[in-house]
Amino acid sequence: MTLFWVASVVLIVFSCILLALPIYRQKANNDAALRDEMNKAFYKDRLSELKEETDEGLVEDQQDLIDDLKQSLLDDIPADDKQGTGSQISPMAVLIPSVLLVVGISYGLYAKLGAYDDVQEWHQVSANLPALSKKLMSPEGAALSEDEMRDLTLALRTRLHYEPEDSTGWLLLGRIALANRDVDTAIGSMKKAYSIEPKDSDVMLGYAQALMLSQDDVDQENARRILGDLVKNDYVDLRVFSLLAFDAFERKDFPAAIRYWSIMQQMIGPQDSRYQMLSRSIENAQKQMGQKVGTGKSVSVTISVADNVNVDQNAALIVSIHTADGSPMPVAAARYPVGQLPRTVVLDDGNSMIAERKLSALDSLLVRVRIDSDGNVATKQGDWFGESEVAKMGEPVQVVIDNQYQ
Repeated sequence: MTLFWVASVVLIVFSCILLALPIYRQKANNDAALRDEMNKAFYKDRLSELKEETDEGLVEDQQDLIDDLKQSLLDDIPADDKQGTGSQISPMAVLIPSVLLVVGISYGLYAKLGAYDDVQEWHQVSANLPALSKKLMSPEGAALSEDEMRDLTLALRTRLHYEPEDSTGWLLLGRIALANRDVDTAIGSMKKAYSIEPKDSDVMLGYAQALMLSQDDVDQENARRILGDLVKNDYVDLRVFSLLAFDAFERKDFPAAIRYWSIMQQMIGPQDSRYQMLSRSIENAQKQMGQKVGTGKSVSVTISVADNVNVDQNAALIVSIHTADGSPMPVAAARYPVGQLPRTVVLDDGNSMIAERKLSALDSLLVRVRIDSDGNVATKQGDWFGESEVAKMGEPVQVVIDNQYQ
């Protein structure tokens, strides 16, 4: 509010200066001076006429006429001027009331017709942005009222006006728009955040979520591409697979939908309340196909490394699933960039080595993980590796890389 008062005072002072200039610069309307000038002109003209008439012989006594002319000019002078009396209004007597009137009218009209209360509320909301943001991001974020959501949106827009490169602010504004089903605002906000931080996983997911709500085929294709990049980067988040499953189901790609829902089941485990809901979704997709398409089973593997392991970020991570007896021939395998460890990967029937031998057919299994340093699967010398305990199909698997091939 300080800026407002400073600006208003500057405008008022400027207006008063414009008002004062003509008062001090104006010329007095001196009637006596104007009268004297006219009389002088008349006197000179009459003298010229008398001289011409005298030269023509029309006037015999020129001096008497001149004396009469002088007397008439004296008679034309008002008594007040002869006495030398008069009055003049001081400029300050006009300026001070005028300035007070300008100030009173300006602030009076603003108080009556302006938006002082709204501006004050706007500043209060902007100052409350950190508290509102914290409440939204907390587990109780859904408890935000409509008024609080409106205030948060206003505060965010204000902040983003002054800090347009704040990707977090754009992301938060996009999430609010998603919650309100405001697709255009959500896409616009998420797109801005994505242009600032195109590699940030949360921004990528938020942008994909917004694009999925679009009716434009190009937007939806971009969403699939972004989600695919997240999966390749091993960004394990239920929302990624949920979006992929929903999109696949909408496109009637039921096998893909079953695959993603199965991965979600593997990630949350049977004890989660959402597990049964995912099972019903899988059954629905199977019914839409008119046939059973397998069990939809997958294996979730969480990989970590021992403290003494020096990980080369340019190396590859090879994950293989074997039968419980430890057979060297894997049933399923996948290759990933090392990425950030620990990390979780999910393998399913799509990673099976032989089409006739599905991963989902195993009752129990073990997992081996190796860091391939030279890019040649056939060579193992110097590579670090780890092996899990025997686990049942459907159970999450833990593998610690702590051994090295000699």
